[in-house]
Amino acid sequence: MKRIVVAGGGTAGWMAAAAIARTMGRAAQVMLIESDAIGTVGVGESTIPPLVTYNRLLGINEADFMRATSATFKLGILFDGWKDGSDRYFHSFGITGKDHWAAGFQHYWMNGRTRGHDAPYDDYCLELVAALQGRFAHLPDNGLNYAYQLDSTRYAQFLRAMAEADGAVRIEGRIAHVELDGESGDIAALLLERGERIEGDLFLDCTGFRALLIEGALHAGFDDWTHWLPCDSAIALQTENVGPPMPYTRAMAHDAGWQWRIPLQHRTGNGLVWCSRYLNRDAALDRLLGNVEGKVLTEPNHLSFTSGVRRRQWVRNCIAIGLSGGFMEPLESTSIHLIQRAILRLIRMLPMGQVNASDVAEFNEQQLQDMVQIRDFLILHYKATDRRDSPFWRQCAAMDVPDTLAQKIALFRETGRVFRKNEELFAENSWVQVMMGQGIMPQSSHPIAARLSDEEMARFLTTLRERVAQTVAKLPDHGAYVARYCGSAATTDRAA
Repeated sequence: MKRIVVAGGGTAGWMAAAAIARTMGRAAQVMLIESDAIGTVGVGESTIPPLVTYNRLLGINEADFMRATSATFKLGILFDGWKDGSDRYFHSFGITGKDHWAAGFQHYWMNGRTRGHDAPYDDYCLELVAALQGRFAHLPDNGLNYAYQLDSTRYAQFLRAMAEADGAVRIEGRIAHVELDGESGDIAALLLERGERIEGDLFLDCTGFRALLIEGALHAGFDDWTHWLPCDSAIALQTENVGPPMPYTRAMAHDAGWQWRIPLQHRTGNGLVWCSRYLNRDAALDRLLGNVEGKVLTEPNHLSFTSGVRRRQWVRNCIAIGLSGGFMEPLESTSIHLIQRAILRLIRMLPMGQVNASDVAEFNEQQLQDMVQIRDFLILHYKATDRRDSPFWRQCAAMDVPDTLAQKIALFRETGRVFRKNEELFAENSWVQVMMGQGIMPQSSHPIAARLSDEEMARFLTTLRERVAQTVAKLPDHGAYVARYCGSAATTDRAA
Protein backbone atom coordinates (compact mmCIF):
# COMPACT_ATOMS: atom_id res chain seq x y z
CA MET A 1 0.00 0.00 0.00
CA LYS A 2 2.63 2.49 -1.04
CA ARG A 3 0.41 4.91 -2.97
CA ILE A 4 -2.20 6.51 -0.72
CA VAL A 5 -4.56 8.92 -2.47
CA VAL A 6 -6.55 11.41 -0.40
CA ALA A 7 -9.60 12.62 -2.29
CA GLY A 8 -10.51 16.06 -1.01
CA GLY A 9 -8.78 18.63 1.17
CA GLY A 10 -10.26 20.66 4.00
CA THR A 11 -9.76 19.65 7.60
CA ALA A 12 -10.34 15.93 7.00
CA GLY A 13 -8.05 15.66 3.98
CA TRP A 14 -5.13 17.53 5.43
CA MET A 15 -5.43 15.93 8.87
CA ALA A 16 -5.16 12.57 7.11
CA ALA A 17 -2.33 13.57 4.79
CA ALA A 18 -0.31 15.16 7.59
CA ALA A 19 -0.68 12.21 9.94
CA ILE A 20 0.15 9.54 7.37
CA ALA A 21 3.07 11.46 5.85
CA ARG A 22 4.59 12.12 9.26
CA THR A 23 4.01 8.60 10.56
CA MET A 24 4.95 6.58 7.49
CA GLY A 25 7.65 8.78 6.01
CA ARG A 26 9.02 7.42 2.74
CA ALA A 27 7.28 4.08 3.24
CA ALA A 28 4.18 5.63 1.67
CA GLN A 29 3.58 8.15 -1.09
CA VAL A 30 0.73 10.47 -0.10
CA MET A 31 -1.12 12.35 -2.84
CA LEU A 32 -3.99 14.71 -2.04
CA ILE A 33 -6.40 15.88 -4.71
CA GLU A 34 -8.40 19.04 -4.12
CA SER A 35 -9.88 21.81 -6.18
CA ASP A 36 -9.72 25.48 -5.34
CA ALA A 37 -13.12 25.75 -7.03
CA ILE A 38 -14.80 23.55 -4.41
CA GLY A 39 -15.41 25.11 -1.03
CA THR A 40 -15.22 23.28 2.29
CA VAL A 41 -17.74 23.25 5.11
CA GLY A 42 -15.13 24.96 7.30
CA VAL A 43 -17.27 25.52 10.40
CA GLY A 44 -15.71 22.94 12.75
CA GLU A 45 -14.28 25.60 15.04
CA SER A 46 -14.91 24.03 18.44
CA THR A 47 -13.01 20.91 19.49
CA ILE A 48 -12.64 18.48 22.37
CA PRO A 49 -9.53 17.41 24.37
CA PRO A 50 -8.39 14.45 22.22
CA LEU A 51 -7.18 16.97 19.61
CA VAL A 52 -4.50 18.05 22.10
CA THR A 53 -3.19 14.48 22.04
CA TYR A 54 -3.47 14.25 18.25
CA ASN A 55 -1.32 17.32 17.77
CA ARG A 56 1.24 16.01 20.25
CA LEU A 57 1.42 12.68 18.41
CA LEU A 58 2.34 14.60 15.26
CA GLY A 59 4.95 16.67 17.08
CA ILE A 60 3.09 19.95 16.58
CA ASN A 61 4.22 22.86 18.72
CA GLU A 62 1.09 24.04 20.49
CA ALA A 63 1.87 27.75 20.57
CA ASP A 64 2.77 27.79 16.86
CA PHE A 65 -0.40 25.90 15.99
CA MET A 66 -2.60 28.20 18.07
CA ARG A 67 -0.98 31.31 16.65
CA ALA A 68 -1.50 30.04 13.09
CA THR A 69 -5.16 29.17 13.69
CA SER A 70 -6.02 32.16 15.94
CA ALA A 71 -7.05 29.60 18.54
CA THR A 72 -8.24 30.09 22.09
CA PHE A 73 -8.51 27.53 24.87
CA LYS A 74 -11.76 25.73 25.57
CA LEU A 75 -12.75 24.24 28.92
CA GLY A 76 -16.25 23.11 27.97
CA ILE A 77 -19.66 24.17 26.68
CA LEU A 78 -22.21 26.44 28.31
CA PHE A 79 -25.77 25.29 27.53
CA ASP A 80 -28.49 27.95 27.71
CA GLY A 81 -32.19 27.11 27.75
CA TRP A 82 -32.06 23.37 27.12
CA LYS A 83 -33.93 22.17 30.20
CA ASP A 84 -36.82 24.63 30.48
CA GLY A 85 -35.93 27.63 28.32
CA SER A 86 -34.53 29.84 31.07
CA ASP A 87 -31.90 27.56 32.60
CA ARG A 88 -28.20 27.19 32.04
CA TYR A 89 -25.67 24.49 32.82
CA PHE A 90 -22.07 23.71 31.91
CA HIS A 91 -20.55 20.57 30.40
CA SER A 92 -16.88 20.74 31.33
CA PHE A 93 -13.87 18.73 30.22
CA GLY A 94 -12.73 18.10 33.76
CA ILE A 95 -13.38 15.77 36.65
CA THR A 96 -15.78 16.90 39.33
CA GLY A 97 -14.75 16.32 42.91
CA LYS A 98 -12.90 13.11 43.76
CA ASP A 99 -14.15 9.66 42.89
CA HIS A 100 -13.86 6.52 44.99
CA TRP A 101 -13.06 3.35 43.04
CA ALA A 102 -16.48 2.01 44.02
CA ALA A 103 -18.53 5.11 43.26
CA GLY A 104 -18.31 8.44 41.47
CA PHE A 105 -18.19 11.75 43.31
CA GLN A 106 -21.84 12.43 42.47
CA HIS A 107 -22.82 9.85 45.11
CA TYR A 108 -20.96 11.76 47.84
CA TRP A 109 -22.41 15.04 46.64
CA MET A 110 -25.96 13.63 46.67
CA ASN A 111 -25.51 12.12 50.12
CA GLY A 112 -24.07 15.41 51.33
CA ARG A 113 -27.22 17.22 50.20
CA THR A 114 -29.27 15.10 52.59
CA ARG A 115 -27.01 16.37 55.39
CA GLY A 116 -27.43 20.04 54.54
CA HIS A 117 -24.47 20.61 52.19
CA ASP A 118 -26.13 22.65 49.46
CA ALA A 119 -23.15 23.87 47.38
CA PRO A 120 -23.80 23.29 43.64
CA TYR A 121 -22.19 20.30 41.95
CA ASP A 122 -20.43 22.80 39.66
CA ASP A 123 -18.36 24.21 42.54
CA TYR A 124 -16.30 21.02 42.70
CA CYS A 125 -15.04 21.12 39.09
CA LEU A 126 -11.87 23.11 38.41
CA GLU A 127 -12.42 23.46 34.65
CA LEU A 128 -16.00 24.61 35.10
CA VAL A 129 -15.28 27.27 37.70
CA ALA A 130 -12.26 28.53 35.73
CA ALA A 131 -14.30 28.75 32.53
CA LEU A 132 -17.12 30.80 34.02
CA GLN A 133 -14.60 33.18 35.57
CA GLY A 134 -12.75 33.53 32.26
CA ARG A 135 -9.46 32.18 33.59
CA PHE A 136 -6.89 29.78 32.15
CA ALA A 137 -3.29 28.59 32.42
CA HIS A 138 -1.36 25.42 31.79
CA LEU A 139 -1.00 23.59 35.10
CA PRO A 140 1.56 20.97 36.13
CA ASP A 141 0.72 17.33 35.34
CA ASN A 142 -1.99 18.41 32.87
CA GLY A 143 -4.02 19.65 35.82
CA LEU A 144 -6.46 21.55 33.62
CA ASN A 145 -8.17 19.60 30.84
CA TYR A 146 -8.78 21.66 27.73
CA ALA A 147 -9.38 21.72 24.00
CA TYR A 148 -9.26 24.50 21.40
CA GLN A 149 -11.55 26.94 19.65
CA LEU A 150 -9.89 27.47 16.28
CA ASP A 151 -10.22 28.58 12.68
CA SER A 152 -10.59 25.22 10.91
CA THR A 153 -9.68 26.66 7.52
CA ARG A 154 -6.39 27.91 8.95
CA TYR A 155 -5.88 24.57 10.66
CA ALA A 156 -6.12 22.83 7.28
CA GLN A 157 -3.61 25.31 5.85
CA PHE A 158 -1.26 24.70 8.79
CA LEU A 159 -1.46 20.94 8.29
CA ARG A 160 -0.99 21.29 4.54
CA ALA A 161 2.34 23.03 5.05
CA MET A 162 3.40 20.32 7.46
CA ALA A 163 2.26 17.48 5.18
CA GLU A 164 4.01 18.91 2.14
CA ALA A 165 7.20 19.36 4.14
CA ASP A 166 6.95 15.65 5.00
CA GLY A 167 6.60 14.68 1.34
CA ALA A 168 2.86 14.71 0.66
CA VAL A 169 1.98 16.00 -2.83
CA ARG A 170 -1.04 18.18 -3.54
CA ILE A 171 -2.71 17.80 -6.94
CA GLU A 172 -5.01 20.58 -8.05
CA GLY A 173 -8.06 19.32 -9.86
CA ARG A 174 -11.66 18.28 -9.76
CA ILE A 175 -12.56 14.59 -9.68
CA ALA A 176 -14.68 13.69 -12.70
CA HIS A 177 -14.85 9.92 -12.42
CA VAL A 178 -13.94 7.08 -10.07
CA GLU A 179 -12.46 4.18 -12.05
CA LEU A 180 -13.05 0.71 -10.63
CA ASP A 181 -10.98 -2.37 -11.37
CA GLY A 182 -13.07 -4.69 -13.52
CA GLU A 183 -11.96 -7.84 -11.72
CA SER A 184 -11.62 -6.91 -8.04
CA GLY A 185 -14.10 -4.04 -7.80
CA ASP A 186 -11.46 -1.94 -6.01
CA ILE A 187 -10.85 1.67 -6.93
CA ALA A 188 -8.08 1.71 -9.53
CA ALA A 189 -7.75 5.44 -10.19
CA LEU A 190 -9.39 8.83 -9.99
CA LEU A 191 -9.89 10.70 -13.26
CA LEU A 192 -9.71 14.49 -13.10
CA GLU A 193 -11.69 16.88 -15.28
CA ARG A 194 -8.58 17.99 -17.13
CA GLY A 195 -7.82 14.36 -18.09
CA GLU A 196 -5.22 13.39 -15.50
CA ARG A 197 -5.45 9.85 -14.11
CA ILE A 198 -4.32 9.34 -10.49
CA GLU A 199 -3.65 5.72 -9.59
CA GLY A 200 -3.39 4.46 -6.04
CA ASP A 201 -3.36 1.44 -3.77
CA LEU A 202 -5.47 2.93 -0.98
CA PHE A 203 -7.99 5.77 -1.33
CA LEU A 204 -9.28 8.03 1.44
CA ASP A 205 -12.63 9.65 0.76
CA CYS A 206 -12.48 13.15 2.23
CA THR A 207 -15.02 14.62 -0.20
CA GLY A 208 -17.43 15.65 2.55
CA PHE A 209 -21.18 15.23 2.25
CA ARG A 210 -20.79 14.27 -1.43
CA ALA A 211 -19.00 11.01 -0.50
CA LEU A 212 -17.91 10.58 -4.12
CA LEU A 213 -15.91 7.41 -3.53
CA ILE A 214 -17.42 5.54 -0.61
CA GLU A 215 -21.03 6.11 -1.69
CA GLY A 216 -20.94 7.41 -5.25
CA ALA A 217 -18.71 4.60 -6.53
CA LEU A 218 -18.85 1.86 -3.89
CA HIS A 219 -22.41 2.26 -2.57
CA ALA A 220 -21.64 1.77 1.14
CA GLY A 221 -25.20 2.61 2.23
CA PHE A 222 -26.41 5.15 4.76
CA ASP A 223 -28.47 4.90 7.96
CA ASP A 224 -30.57 8.02 8.57
CA TRP A 225 -30.78 9.11 12.23
CA THR A 226 -33.01 12.16 11.65
CA HIS A 227 -35.81 10.62 13.72
CA TRP A 228 -33.51 11.00 16.76
CA LEU A 229 -31.54 14.09 15.70
CA PRO A 230 -34.12 16.20 13.83
CA CYS A 231 -32.05 19.30 13.08
CA ASP A 232 -31.11 19.32 9.39
CA SER A 233 -30.03 22.88 8.58
CA ALA A 234 -27.45 25.42 9.69
CA ILE A 235 -26.21 28.91 8.91
CA ALA A 236 -22.71 30.01 9.87
CA LEU A 237 -21.18 33.48 9.85
CA GLN A 238 -18.39 35.36 11.55
CA THR A 239 -18.48 38.55 13.59
CA GLU A 240 -16.04 40.91 15.22
CA ASN A 241 -15.19 40.22 18.84
CA VAL A 242 -16.99 42.49 21.27
CA GLY A 243 -15.05 41.49 24.37
CA PRO A 244 -12.27 39.23 25.59
CA PRO A 245 -12.60 35.63 24.36
CA MET A 246 -14.03 33.31 26.97
CA PRO A 247 -12.59 29.80 27.36
CA TYR A 248 -15.81 28.04 26.41
CA THR A 249 -18.30 27.59 23.61
CA ARG A 250 -21.97 28.55 24.03
CA ALA A 251 -24.93 26.48 22.81
CA MET A 252 -28.13 28.50 23.15
CA ALA A 253 -31.40 26.63 22.59
CA HIS A 254 -34.28 28.25 20.67
CA ASP A 255 -37.73 27.03 19.74
CA ALA A 256 -36.58 25.04 16.68
CA GLY A 257 -32.97 24.14 17.51
CA TRP A 258 -29.99 26.02 18.90
CA GLN A 259 -27.32 28.65 18.22
CA TRP A 260 -23.57 28.47 18.73
CA ARG A 261 -21.05 31.15 19.68
CA ILE A 262 -17.31 30.34 19.51
CA PRO A 263 -14.75 33.03 20.45
CA LEU A 264 -11.42 32.98 18.60
CA GLN A 265 -8.55 35.44 18.91
CA HIS A 266 -9.46 37.47 15.82
CA ARG A 267 -13.22 36.98 15.55
CA THR A 268 -16.24 35.04 16.82
CA GLY A 269 -17.82 32.12 15.01
CA ASN A 270 -21.63 32.06 15.06
CA GLY A 271 -24.21 29.69 13.73
CA LEU A 272 -27.84 28.69 13.93
CA VAL A 273 -28.87 25.02 13.80
CA TRP A 274 -32.52 24.17 13.25
CA CYS A 275 -35.12 21.72 12.01
CA SER A 276 -36.54 22.83 8.68
CA ARG A 277 -39.96 21.38 9.58
CA TYR A 278 -40.41 24.18 12.10
CA LEU A 279 -38.37 27.10 10.77
CA ASN A 280 -37.72 28.31 7.23
CA ARG A 281 -34.41 29.53 5.91
CA ASP A 282 -35.26 33.26 5.80
CA ALA A 283 -36.64 33.26 9.33
CA ALA A 284 -33.56 31.37 10.53
CA LEU A 285 -31.24 33.96 9.01
CA ASP A 286 -33.23 36.81 10.55
CA ARG A 287 -33.03 35.09 13.92
CA LEU A 288 -29.29 34.59 13.71
CA LEU A 289 -28.60 38.16 12.57
CA GLY A 290 -30.78 39.40 15.41
CA ASN A 291 -28.83 37.45 18.02
CA VAL A 292 -25.18 37.88 17.05
CA GLU A 293 -22.88 40.29 18.86
CA GLY A 294 -20.54 42.55 16.92
CA LYS A 295 -20.26 43.55 13.28
CA VAL A 296 -20.90 40.76 10.76
CA LEU A 297 -17.73 40.01 8.77
CA THR A 298 -18.82 37.32 6.30
CA GLU A 299 -21.70 36.32 4.11
CA PRO A 300 -23.94 33.61 5.62
CA ASN A 301 -22.84 30.07 4.83
CA HIS A 302 -25.96 27.90 4.43
CA LEU A 303 -25.70 24.18 5.10
CA SER A 304 -28.14 21.30 4.79
CA PHE A 305 -27.36 17.93 6.32
CA THR A 306 -28.77 14.60 7.39
CA SER A 307 -27.59 13.13 10.66
CA GLY A 308 -26.58 9.53 10.16
CA VAL A 309 -23.78 7.12 9.36
CA ARG A 310 -22.43 5.09 6.46
CA ARG A 311 -23.22 1.44 6.98
CA ARG A 312 -19.61 0.70 6.03
CA GLN A 313 -16.83 3.27 6.28
CA TRP A 314 -14.18 0.98 4.82
CA VAL A 315 -15.17 -0.71 1.56
CA ARG A 316 -12.57 -2.59 -0.49
CA ASN A 317 -9.58 -0.22 -0.76
CA CYS A 318 -11.47 2.94 0.21
CA ILE A 319 -11.89 4.48 3.67
CA ALA A 320 -14.26 7.34 4.47
CA ILE A 321 -12.75 10.07 6.64
CA GLY A 322 -14.88 12.87 8.08
CA LEU A 323 -18.24 13.91 6.66
CA SER A 324 -18.13 11.27 3.93
CA GLY A 325 -18.42 8.63 6.67
CA GLY A 326 -21.41 10.21 8.36
CA PHE A 327 -22.43 13.31 10.22
CA MET A 328 -23.92 14.28 13.53
CA GLU A 329 -24.73 17.86 14.26
CA PRO A 330 -22.03 19.95 15.98
CA LEU A 331 -23.70 20.16 19.39
CA GLU A 332 -20.83 18.54 21.31
CA SER A 333 -18.02 19.51 18.90
CA THR A 334 -17.31 15.95 17.76
CA SER A 335 -16.76 16.41 14.00
CA ILE A 336 -12.98 16.93 14.11
CA HIS A 337 -12.71 14.22 16.75
CA LEU A 338 -14.35 11.67 14.44
CA ILE A 339 -11.89 12.63 11.70
CA GLN A 340 -9.03 12.11 14.14
CA ARG A 341 -10.35 8.74 15.37
CA ALA A 342 -10.72 7.40 11.83
CA ILE A 343 -7.21 8.51 10.84
CA LEU A 344 -5.47 7.05 13.89
CA ARG A 345 -7.49 3.85 13.61
CA LEU A 346 -6.56 3.55 9.93
CA ILE A 347 -2.85 4.07 10.65
CA ARG A 348 -2.96 1.31 13.26
CA MET A 349 -4.63 -1.00 10.70
CA LEU A 350 -2.70 0.12 7.62
CA PRO A 351 -2.37 -2.85 5.25
CA MET A 352 1.06 -4.13 4.25
CA GLY A 353 -0.17 -5.56 0.97
CA GLN A 354 -3.67 -6.76 0.24
CA VAL A 355 -6.52 -5.30 2.24
CA ASN A 356 -7.38 -7.74 5.01
CA ALA A 357 -11.07 -8.53 5.50
CA SER A 358 -10.58 -8.83 9.27
CA ASP A 359 -9.13 -5.30 9.44
CA VAL A 360 -12.03 -3.95 7.40
CA ALA A 361 -14.62 -5.61 9.64
CA GLU A 362 -12.92 -4.42 12.82
CA PHE A 363 -12.52 -0.87 11.51
CA ASN A 364 -16.18 -0.67 10.51
CA GLU A 365 -17.35 -2.06 13.83
CA GLN A 366 -15.24 0.39 15.84
CA GLN A 367 -16.25 3.37 13.71
CA LEU A 368 -19.93 2.50 14.07
CA GLN A 369 -19.56 2.04 17.81
CA ASP A 370 -17.94 5.47 18.14
CA MET A 371 -20.76 7.14 16.25
CA VAL A 372 -23.53 5.28 18.06
CA GLN A 373 -22.13 6.29 21.45
CA ILE A 374 -21.80 9.93 20.39
CA ARG A 375 -25.28 9.78 18.81
CA ASP A 376 -26.80 8.68 22.12
CA PHE A 377 -25.06 11.49 24.01
CA LEU A 378 -26.42 14.05 21.55
CA ILE A 379 -29.95 12.65 21.69
CA LEU A 380 -29.86 13.02 25.48
CA HIS A 381 -29.79 16.83 25.13
CA TYR A 382 -33.03 16.83 23.15
CA LYS A 383 -34.93 14.03 24.90
CA ALA A 384 -34.30 14.97 28.53
CA THR A 385 -36.06 18.32 28.59
CA ASP A 386 -38.97 19.98 30.32
CA ARG A 387 -39.55 22.28 27.34
CA ARG A 388 -42.98 21.99 25.74
CA ASP A 389 -43.14 25.54 24.40
CA SER A 390 -42.89 24.69 20.68
CA PRO A 391 -43.74 21.83 18.31
CA PHE A 392 -40.01 21.09 17.96
CA TRP A 393 -39.45 20.53 21.67
CA ARG A 394 -42.70 18.59 22.04
CA GLN A 395 -41.50 16.28 19.26
CA CYS A 396 -38.13 15.82 20.99
CA ALA A 397 -39.68 15.09 24.38
CA ALA A 398 -42.10 12.54 22.92
CA MET A 399 -39.69 10.65 20.66
CA ASP A 400 -38.56 7.10 21.37
CA VAL A 401 -34.83 6.80 21.94
CA PRO A 402 -32.38 3.96 21.27
CA ASP A 403 -32.40 1.19 23.88
CA THR A 404 -28.76 1.94 24.66
CA LEU A 405 -29.64 5.48 25.74
CA ALA A 406 -32.86 4.51 27.51
CA GLN A 407 -30.90 2.05 29.64
CA LYS A 408 -28.29 4.67 30.52
CA ILE A 409 -30.93 7.22 31.54
CA ALA A 410 -32.87 4.70 33.64
CA LEU A 411 -29.72 3.52 35.41
CA PHE A 412 -28.69 7.04 36.33
CA ARG A 413 -32.16 8.14 37.38
CA GLU A 414 -32.61 5.14 39.67
CA THR A 415 -29.08 4.69 41.04
CA GLY A 416 -26.88 7.67 40.09
CA ARG A 417 -24.53 5.32 38.25
CA VAL A 418 -22.90 5.75 34.82
CA PHE A 419 -20.65 3.16 33.23
CA ARG A 420 -18.27 3.93 30.39
CA LYS A 421 -18.17 1.17 27.80
CA ASN A 422 -15.51 0.16 25.29
CA GLU A 423 -13.41 3.35 25.39
CA GLU A 424 -16.41 5.52 24.61
CA LEU A 425 -15.61 9.17 24.12
CA PHE A 426 -17.68 10.80 26.84
CA ALA A 427 -16.59 9.92 30.35
CA GLU A 428 -18.76 9.44 33.42
CA ASN A 429 -18.50 13.09 34.45
CA SER A 430 -19.78 14.25 31.06
CA TRP A 431 -22.89 12.10 31.35
CA VAL A 432 -23.46 13.21 34.94
CA GLN A 433 -23.16 16.92 34.12
CA VAL A 434 -25.47 16.74 31.11
CA MET A 435 -28.07 14.48 32.71
CA MET A 436 -28.33 16.61 35.83
CA GLY A 437 -28.17 19.76 33.73
CA GLN A 438 -31.09 18.51 31.65
CA GLY A 439 -33.06 17.73 34.81
CA ILE A 440 -32.43 14.03 35.46
CA MET A 441 -31.66 13.71 39.16
CA PRO A 442 -30.79 10.36 40.76
CA GLN A 443 -33.26 8.84 43.20
CA SER A 444 -30.57 7.14 45.29
CA SER A 445 -26.83 7.12 45.91
CA HIS A 446 -24.22 4.46 46.58
CA PRO A 447 -24.21 3.26 50.22
CA ILE A 448 -20.45 3.82 50.48
CA ALA A 449 -21.07 7.57 50.80
CA ALA A 450 -23.10 6.94 53.96
CA ARG A 451 -20.02 5.50 55.67
CA LEU A 452 -18.62 8.97 56.18
CA SER A 453 -19.58 10.64 59.43
CA ASP A 454 -21.12 14.09 59.30
CA GLU A 455 -17.76 15.58 60.26
CA GLU A 456 -15.89 13.56 57.60
CA MET A 457 -18.42 14.46 54.92
CA ALA A 458 -18.21 18.16 55.78
CA ARG A 459 -14.42 18.09 55.71
CA PHE A 460 -14.33 16.12 52.45
CA LEU A 461 -16.72 18.42 50.55
CA THR A 462 -15.36 21.66 51.99
CA THR A 463 -11.74 20.73 51.22
CA LEU A 464 -12.53 19.88 47.60
CA ARG A 465 -14.54 23.03 47.02
CA GLU A 466 -11.95 25.30 48.63
CA ARG A 467 -9.14 23.68 46.65
CA VAL A 468 -10.96 24.46 43.40
CA ALA A 469 -11.66 28.05 44.43
CA GLN A 470 -8.06 28.66 45.53
CA THR A 471 -6.60 27.23 42.33
CA VAL A 472 -8.90 29.27 40.11
CA ALA A 473 -8.13 32.46 42.03
CA LYS A 474 -4.46 32.07 41.06
CA LEU A 475 -5.15 31.58 37.35
CA PRO A 476 -4.63 34.54 34.99
CA ASP A 477 -7.25 36.00 32.69
CA HIS A 478 -7.77 33.72 29.70
CA GLY A 479 -7.49 36.45 27.04
CA ALA A 480 -4.29 37.82 28.55
CA TYR A 481 -2.79 34.34 28.80
CA VAL A 482 -3.60 33.58 25.16
CA ALA A 483 -2.05 36.87 24.06
CA ARG A 484 1.21 36.08 25.88
CA TYR A 485 1.35 32.42 24.93
CA CYS A 486 0.28 32.37 21.31
CA GLY A 487 -1.25 35.69 20.36
CA SER A 488 -0.98 37.50 17.08
CA ALA A 489 0.19 41.11 17.13
CA ALA A 490 -3.41 42.35 17.14
CA THR A 491 -4.37 40.06 20.01
CA THR A 492 -1.35 41.08 22.05
CA ASP A 493 -2.13 44.77 21.51
CA ARG A 494 -5.72 44.30 22.72
CA ALA A 495 -4.56 42.43 25.82
CA ALA A 496 -2.11 45.20 26.65
